[in-house]
Amino acid sequence: MKNPTIKKGISLEIPKKLKSLKLGESYAIITDSKVKKLYGGKLLWNLKKAGLNAEIFSFPYGEKSKNLQTVENLENQMIEKGFDRSSCIIALGGGVVGDIAGFVASTFMRGIPYVQVPTTLLAMVDSSIGGKTGVNLKHGKNLIGTFHQPSHIFTDPIFLKTLSTKHLRNGLAECIKHGIIQSKPLFNFIDKNIEKILKLDPQTIVKLIKDASKIKTIIVKKDKKEKGLRQILNYGHTFGHAVEKQSNYTLLHGFAISIGMILANQESVRQGLLSQEDASCIKKLLKKAGLPVYTMHKPTLKDLSKDKKKHSNHVNLILPTKIGEVKICPQKV
Repeated sequence: MKNPTIKKGISLEIPKKLKSLKLGESYAIITDSKVKKLYGGKLLWNLKKAGLNAEIFSFPYGEKSKNLQTVENLENQMIEKGFDRSSCIIALGGGVVGDIAGFVASTFMRGIPYVQVPTTLLAMVDSSIGGKTGVNLKHGKNLIGTFHQPSHIFTDPIFLKTLSTKHLRNGLAECIKHGIIQSKPLFNFIDKNIEKILKLDPQTIVKLIKDASKIKTIIVKKDKKEKGLRQILNYGHTFGHAVEKQSNYTLLHGFAISIGMILANQESVRQGLLSQEDASCIKKLLKKAGLPVYTMHKPTLKDLSKDKKKHSNHVNLILPTKIGEVKICPQKV
């Protein structure tokens, strides 16, 4: 697993990098309808200008496209265009695009290489890293998927200029999560620089992406298949995925994870693991970042039992003990 290349303008160098890496004889750009209009055409043109055989495939924007039907449609289109085992996929977009494109890469012709080109803050600091791919079922989020590491990740902060403030806040939830699980300095940096982050101050945003993505990269390198340490990245996600499902996926992922972190913190305080002071500090930063901290429909144990992280008769809740440290706590369901 390689570290992401984080650099302003790196997206313009992708054709040159791909020619050097020699990952495939043809390249399938997979993206959604929104990103296709913003960046898909330009990337396709740059690839062809560099002499690379490339095509672009897209699906309707949004979480509701994250299903097996979308995967089947994409793979059929790729076959019709002559893509095969010698091909490579380029995932251009946010978390949904990365999850779907990665899953296609892991299953098409029994597996082909792919690269991630994240265009949202959430994808840059979290979902593009680690090789988790998947789609949703009616019973829950990411219940079908694979571990398939991208051959490379090209992270260009310039993509954030077209990201809405709402989606910037969405990604901030994962950055704050990374601080809570393993880096109080990152947590404090976000707290101190929240206004600069939301205004996309160039130096601040690059430091945020580098520091937040570094935490996940280090964790994943130590535990690629989520057998131990990597589970701490699920902080806020066991509750959050249930909240997301309850909203029929109308709530953005980061917003659901923000609520999930609050619920996990409440449980941690109840168990005497986390001080009320630290819980209040976390809640204050989430609110400061413009993220939700309340839900009228708290997930039940039955909701948690349908999470993919369930083991036999329990789920491992990730509960903070202080800012910068968490504990894996089995919970019967």
